Amino acid sequence: MRRITLTAIIEREGDGFVSFCPELDVASQGDSREQARVNLAEAVEGLLESASPTEINDRLNTERYVESIEVQVA
Repeated sequence: MRRITLTAIIEREGDGFVSFCPELDVASQGDSREQARVNLAEAVEGLLESASPTEINDRLNTERYVESIEVQVA
């Protein structure tokens, strides 16, 4: 068994939080930030256990960038 590090983007939405793993295109949610992170990890693990190696490889090999941008506002 090996461990891999993936990205978790977590945002507040209303009274809860949504979480997203862009490398695998997996999303989840929770009532707290921590719960959203844990639920996302479980969803990712479920995908990795059930998806074919081809599907996982296709998802992981998609080029994605998470960057900051600076904009000017009036």
